[in-house]
Amino acid sequence: MRMSTLASAVSVVAVLGVSSMGVAVAAPPKCADLNGVVDANQICQIQATDPGYSVDISFPVDYPDATAAFDYVRETRDGFLNVAQMPDSRLMPYELDTTATSFGSTVPPRATQSLVFKTYQGVGGAHPTTFYKAFNWDQVLKKPITIDTLFRAGTAPFPVILPLVQAEVDKQLGQPVTISPGDGLDPTKYQNFALTDDSLIFFFSQGDVLPEAAGALQVAIPRGPVAAMFA
Repeated sequence: MRMSTLASAVSVVAVLGVSSMGVAVAAPPKCADLNGVVDANQICQIQATDPGYSVDISFPVDYPDATAAFDYVRETRDGFLNVAQMPDSRLMPYELDTTATSFGSTVPPRATQSLVFKTYQGVGGAHPTTFYKAFNWDQVLKKPITIDTLFRAGTAPFPVILPLVQAEVDKQLGQPVTISPGDGLDPTKYQNFALTDDSLIFFFSQGDVLPEAAGALQVAIPRGPVAAMFA
């Protein structure tokens, strides 16, 4: 009887222990974890200087999926530093400059919040590069949105999107510069996007859909033509 009682007590303790472990939640990342400081506008400012390089990163700390944003900043910074801190005979200091812009939409079927990082990076190549990384959050379902989940299954949005993007690119560049169908109809080329109440904005890093000489592009199209296909 005593053994049974003892075993029951141990079982209860074990269950309570497992339950406690199950509800434990890791502390959210902080700007200080990246050696940054949060300013009065709730912007995390990360700066580092050295004779061989400079780092300047800023982004808002209120994005709902904070861990994803912080992980991206950490990976971008650390990847740059791994290269910049290597001994070499560079002529100019290496440079990393990252900023982030917030976008939002309240139009049904659900509200969204977007955070788009733009990074200028110079690491000794012939030309610096500029690239984007976008995060999108479903404010109703409380989960990330990707280009694959933005549209309903069975729809074909990209044949509608490509000519709209092409027209805007031609306008920005002041001349026709054809996006190949292979790139223009490829969903992976559109993974960096943001939503507003009236626009669907795509962010193309250098070399994504046009030659690198065309630079990085921010292309807004009206959301009306594709809104019926949103999930």
